[in-house]
Amino acid sequence: MLRKLIQSLPHASFVTRASAVLLSASLTTTTLQAQQPGLEPTRAQHAMVVTVQHDASDAGVEILKEGGNAVDAAVAVGFALAVTYPAAGNLGGGGFMLIRDRHGRTHFLDYREKAPAAASRDMYLDEHGNVVPGMSLVGYKASGVPGSVAGLTYAQKHYGRLTLAQDMAPAIRLASEGFVLTAQEAHNLQSKNLTRFAVSARIFQRNGRFYQPGETFKQPELAETLRRIAKDPSDFYKGDMARQIADFEKAGGGLITADDLANYQVKERKPIRGRYRGYDIVTAPPPSSGGIVLVEILNILSGYDLPKLGPDRSAAQVHVITEAFRRAYMDRADYLGDPDFNNLPVKQMANRKYAAAWRASIDPAKPSPSKELVRPAGFMPPPPQAAPVKESTQTTHFSIVDKDGNAVSSTYTLNGGFGSGVTVEGLGFLLNDEMDDFTSKVGVPNVYGLIQSSANSIEPGKRPLSAMTPTIITTHGNWFHHGKLAYVMGTPGGSTIITTVANDIISAIDNGLNIQQVADAPRFHHQYLPDRLDLEKKFSVPVADQLQAMGYTINRLAVADEKNPGVWGDSELIAVDPKTGELLGGHDSRRDYGKAAGY
Repeated sequence: MLRKLIQSLPHASFVTRASAVLLSASLTTTTLQAQQPGLEPTRAQHAMVVTVQHDASDAGVEILKEGGNAVDAAVAVGFALAVTYPAAGNLGGGGFMLIRDRHGRTHFLDYREKAPAAASRDMYLDEHGNVVPGMSLVGYKASGVPGSVAGLTYAQKHYGRLTLAQDMAPAIRLASEGFVLTAQEAHNLQSKNLTRFAVSARIFQRNGRFYQPGETFKQPELAETLRRIAKDPSDFYKGDMARQIADFEKAGGGLITADDLANYQVKERKPIRGRYRGYDIVTAPPPSSGGIVLVEILNILSGYDLPKLGPDRSAAQVHVITEAFRRAYMDRADYLGDPDFNNLPVKQMANRKYAAAWRASIDPAKPSPSKELVRPAGFMPPPPQAAPVKESTQTTHFSIVDKDGNAVSSTYTLNGGFGSGVTVEGLGFLLNDEMDDFTSKVGVPNVYGLIQSSANSIEPGKRPLSAMTPTIITTHGNWFHHGKLAYVMGTPGGSTIITTVANDIISAIDNGLNIQQVADAPRFHHQYLPDRLDLEKKFSVPVADQLQAMGYTINRLAVADEKNPGVWGDSELIAVDPKTGELLGGHDSRRDYGKAAGY
C-alpha cells in the first residue's frame, strides 16, 4: 500500500516520495556529530599543513615560517613523508600535485609512474596464459619508473620560492637524526612485505629485531640519498644514482633501465573543473579517473536537496548518493585510461544534461541493480569492454595553504603498502609496485570480479589509471574576478578515494559539518561492480539495517577495517572560514600519528 502511495506521487517530487520511504523505515537517525559533539578543527590565522604524519606536518610549517610558499611546503612534506611514512611516502613512487596560486591560477602536475620500455602486455602471464599470482605486486618486476623525485623537484623549480636544499633540509634531518616511532608506526614496520627482501628487512626491521614504540628510527643511507638529490636532482634520473638504480634492478631481474629514468618527464595537465552548490571544483584529470568521476557524481546529486532528505549519513541521503556513485563508476569502468594512449569522453561525462538523464533513472525507494543499469542514450560513445582497475589503498595525501592564500592538494603513492617491498641497496628507498595498476590480462575478472580492459593494458611508457583525487574548491568566480579559496581536500583509499572525497564535499557543503567532523564521519562506498554497498565498521547499524531493507547488499568491512585500515582512506582537509579567513584543519583520526598544524 505504501509503495502505491509513493508511486502515485509526481516523479519530480523526490523529497516527498523519499520522505514516505523514510517514514516506512521509522527513521530516527541522528548525525555522527550529534553523537560526538567534541570534534573540533585545528585553527590557524596564517597558514595550515595537514598530513598523515606529525613530523611531516611540522616540516611543512617550518618551511612556511622560513618564507616558503605552499609549494615549498609541499616539497618539504613530500620528501619528509619519504622518511617518516615509508608505507606510502616515497622517492620510488609517483603521484599528482594540484596547485592554486593566490591569483586563482591552477596547475596540475602528473608525476605518475610509467611502464618501463621493456614492459609488455602479457608480462605477468605464465606459459599457459594465466596470471602469475603476486608477480605484479611483489619484487623487482613489479615496479614502474618512479616519478616522485621528478615531480617534487619540478614543482620546486617552477612554483617554489626557496631553494631545493632549503625545502629538503627537514627531510634530511629526519633521516639522519631519526624520528620517534609511535605504536602504530612501529607496528607498521613489521610488514611481511619488507621481511621478504634482505635490504628492506635490514633497514626497516633490524633483521627481525623489530623497532618498538618510543624508539628513534634513523636512516643514514636515505639521508645521503636525499643530500645527493638536494645538491643535484638530475642525479636521480641521469647521473650516477640513475645508473645505481638501473644496475640494482638488472641484478634483481627488474626492467627499469638508465634510459627509462633518463626519459621520464613530468606532465602538466589541464585540471578537471566542475560546479556544485555555488562552488567551483578544481580536481584531477586523467590518468586519474578521480576528478571526472567526482564531477559526474556531484552533477547527478545537484538535482537533490540532500538536507531535506535527512541528516548526514541518514538512509535517504546514503541511498541517493550511492545511486550516483553506482552510475558514475559504471562510466569509470567503461571509458577511462591514460589520456596519452586513449581518447577519453571527459566532456561527455561532465555534461550536466547527461547527469540529469542519469538522475531520472534513480528510484527513490530502492537501489538499481548494477546488472540491469542502462546508460542514457545519446550522450556517450559505445563503450569498450572495460572495468575499474585495481588500485591499492596504501597511498597518502596532504593539504597546504600558505599566508598568501596559495594552496596545494597532493596525493602520491608506492601503490601497495611499502610498494614492491624492494629497497634499493645503498640508497635506502623503496620501489613501487605500480605495475599492478595495469590490466595484467584483458578479459579476465580480477579478484573483485571486474573484467579488465585494453584501455589500461600494459604498454611501454604508459601511465596506469589511478583513482587519486586531489581537489581544491573555491567560491564561484568568473572571467574578471576569481573565487575565494574554500576547501583543500584529498585522501588515499584505492577505489574508495573518489567516494570519500565526494562524501567529504557533501558533508561540508550540503550538511554543514565542520572540517574535523568531515574527516571523521563514517564512510560508505559503492563502485558499480561488485554490486554491494560497503560500510565502514563504525557506520551506524540502524542505518545499515534500513538500507538493507531497501534492497541493498550490505558489506560491513570489519575485517578490512582491522587488517587493512587504508581501505577507508585518510582525509587530510583544510577549510577557510568565509567570514574571518581563519584556516581550519581536519586530520583524519583513523591515523593517530598525523596532525593538522599551522601558525
